[in-house]
Amino acid sequence: MATPAHPPLGLTRPRRLIPGDRVAIVAPSGPIDPDRLDAGCAVLRTWGLEPVLGAHVLDHHPRLRHLAGTDEDRAADFQQAWLDPTVAAVLCARGGFGAQRVSDLLDWDALAAVPPKLLIGFSDVTVLHEQVAGRLGLASLYGPMGAASSFIADPATAEHLRRTLFDPAAVRTLTGPEAAPLVPGRAYGITAGGCASLLAVERGTPGARPSFAGTILLLEDVNEHPYAIDRILTQLLRSGALDGIRGVALGSWAGCGAPERLRDVFLERLGPLGVPILWELGFGHGPFTLTVPLGLPAALDADAGTLTLDLPALADRAGPADRDG
Repeated sequence: MATPAHPPLGLTRPRRLIPGDRVAIVAPSGPIDPDRLDAGCAVLRTWGLEPVLGAHVLDHHPRLRHLAGTDEDRAADFQQAWLDPTVAAVLCARGGFGAQRVSDLLDWDALAAVPPKLLIGFSDVTVLHEQVAGRLGLASLYGPMGAASSFIADPATAEHLRRTLFDPAAVRTLTGPEAAPLVPGRAYGITAGGCASLLAVERGTPGARPSFAGTILLLEDVNEHPYAIDRILTQLLRSGALDGIRGVALGSWAGCGAPERLRDVFLERLGPLGVPILWELGFGHGPFTLTVPLGLPAALDADAGTLTLDLPALADRAGPADRDG
């Protein structure tokens, strides 16, 4: 396997999509509802894309009901999709649990040898985003998934992903209706992060970056009590993962308790870092899900409630992030 590396500033951007592109849909984590998958594929077809299903996308693990098929089959689907030269992007069908079990079964040297490809997903896919950044040096999209309820049921969620894929220059400034400063200020860094609990449990594993120094750290989660959020943040702090971060953009915290209690936890744990913190940018497990690029330079303005990318999320042609889009 390729040697893990801390993602450099300015990750390579995969190219933007065009009508006719093939998009592989894989299930590296939990089992998939066939009806929701059909509905998600129908949305992609209206955009002129051709969804290509992994051979095991609708499998169920023979013993563990929380997994979509065996580890080997889920890994094989992901790898085959990534290596397929006719596939422009790999879209995860849903999150749940299981991406950690897939990560160490992938041949990262083989994945690194092909032209840049786009990964899309959130939640449990955080593990794969981190590996794609560290091992492949690629920017990716933390956004809605092919069989996710927000993608199917919320037109605004789907439209934001569509614009990010086809016209990324038009969606460089991100904000949400509830975006507000938790700690005021402005900061500049490289976007990184994802689901907070996944970032915490990945500490000390192969491929985990030493720290998120220099980043605008994106954090969101679901169904974690405030005391569990405290534990997650404490783990990230004690492990050194948050040393040198430039700012924090918080996403949705569905099922995590009263917002005022959560804000107290974030202020108590993250406030002493002395960096701007933006509350509820609008990405993650909420009913509306922004698509947020990972691995790109951006300015966080907590006072204005915005995250503004230096460059479009995707390039006209795949290349380093510091090239024109």
